[in-house]
Amino acid sequence: MSHPDLGAPPALPKGGLRVTPLGGLGEVGRNMTVFEYDGRLLIVDCGVLFPDDHQPGVDLILPDFGPIRDRLDDVEALVLTHGHEDHIGATPYLLREREDIPLVGSELTLALVNSKIREHRLRQTTFTTVSEGDRLSFGPFDLEFVAVNHSIPDALAVAIRTGAGMVLHTGDFKMDQLPLDGRITDLRAFARLGEEGVDLFLTDSTNAEVPGFTTAERRITPVLDQVFRESEQRIIVACFASHVHRVQQVLDAAVAHGRKVAYVGRSMVRNMGIARDLGYLTVPPGVMVEAKELADLPPEQQVLISTGSQGEPLSALSRIAQRSHNFVHLEAGDTVVLASSLIPGNENAVYRVINGLAKHGAKVVHKGNALVHVSGHASAGELLYCYNIVRPRNVLPVHGEIRHMLANGDLAKQTGVENVVYAEDGVVVDLVDGVAKRAGKVDVGYVFVDGQTVGDVTETELKDRRILGEEGFISVIVVVDSVAAKVSAGPEIHARGHVWRDEMFEEIKQPIVDAVNFQLSEGNTDSYQLQQVVRRTIGRWVGAKHKRRPMIIPVVVEA
Repeated sequence: MSHPDLGAPPALPKGGLRVTPLGGLGEVGRNMTVFEYDGRLLIVDCGVLFPDDHQPGVDLILPDFGPIRDRLDDVEALVLTHGHEDHIGATPYLLREREDIPLVGSELTLALVNSKIREHRLRQTTFTTVSEGDRLSFGPFDLEFVAVNHSIPDALAVAIRTGAGMVLHTGDFKMDQLPLDGRITDLRAFARLGEEGVDLFLTDSTNAEVPGFTTAERRITPVLDQVFRESEQRIIVACFASHVHRVQQVLDAAVAHGRKVAYVGRSMVRNMGIARDLGYLTVPPGVMVEAKELADLPPEQQVLISTGSQGEPLSALSRIAQRSHNFVHLEAGDTVVLASSLIPGNENAVYRVINGLAKHGAKVVHKGNALVHVSGHASAGELLYCYNIVRPRNVLPVHGEIRHMLANGDLAKQTGVENVVYAEDGVVVDLVDGVAKRAGKVDVGYVFVDGQTVGDVTETELKDRRILGEEGFISVIVVVDSVAAKVSAGPEIHARGHVWRDEMFEEIKQPIVDAVNFQLSEGNTDSYQLQQVVRRTIGRWVGAKHKRRPMIIPVVVEA
């Protein structure tokens, strides 16, 4: 799904609506879409993507705000469909660039965002709390909100009415008919909007390749009950820090089996406190204790609910698996439940944690061997159902990798949708006279967060980090006497990483001296050129003898 023919988009035709995805199309995460109409902008979602093994040292990946940085004063509002990190996590970084962007979302979503804003020490912006059925306008955008079921409470789809037509953006959703909180996806509202006429349907693609319907959350309850019944020692449950429904199921199982519960992980403690205070999480009296107090109880009475279900290196579960956690010490016979699905790219990290837990004698229960998690996204059967209800004129698959979006588009075509537009991050789609089509492409890339540094880490620097991590580095110091035209000291060679040892380099020292002496005898005394000679000489030797390509740092000093 490449778009090599697309150049910079032309001016938006009068009366047209422009849709520019800045993240979330071609990846699972970093969701952010900008709508433009009549010179004004509306943003839907502003999330993060979590790094994989090929991005060492990176904490988060943000959408690229570059295409709208000069137009932030034109933004009417930022609409947040739900409270997952891949939809709200980048909000504080956007507010750093314009603090007073109005935020629109449900009660729980805005509460989770507000905690992030305080954590970043930003001035609180304007919050507009909405519920399903609400309708309000921001500039030329008339918004209506629709209840959708997802793996976090209070998720919303949004219908955006403009003079160019109506857009229906599902956010993340599924169609669980017996949800734990009783809040189903409002298909009656979808049908009503379809009758009015949906000109462009942006639909969640994450599970488009999965046939049938997504398993109901209630199916997990008896499986958790069995895990609790069979476990004779401590139980550790790892899930997303925003998965209120799953935490509720664990709390209920703990009460039924006479266990106490403690949260481990700062984000888990924070988010579940917010969910409890707002009434989205029911905490039975007497079940919760502090994590440090839990250790005083017999193992068969302990339950820990932890972050780290994706194998994040600094998460509580990873530290538990490495036996480096401050006060949670894994014992043989403990049961660990990974109550989450694998986000693409995280497989290696998750299996590394599973292996670490198993090595220390824990029984690991995960989606691969028990029904301890179900997806929060609509499968193919549900998407077909929605297309038949909404009957959109144009479809733009969103939220997913390329294969997911292509599968989603195929489903739309099967139901008779004639115009499916495929886009990736930065590909501009215009809705003009009821027809959606690609209009151009803006430059977008990954924006890396490394500690307190935002956007300064480049792909070149990441490549250097990968080389350092996988191949190591070699430093070579040579002292030359340009008057005598010869090496006067060295080379001194030091190496780190891989399996390098300094004594391995004895045989290459004389070839380096010979190569530098030759250049000096030819009248070449430029230090940079001499450094390149050193680099090439040792690089060829390392490649031929050791089949490695380490980072080489040559230093040539004149005596």
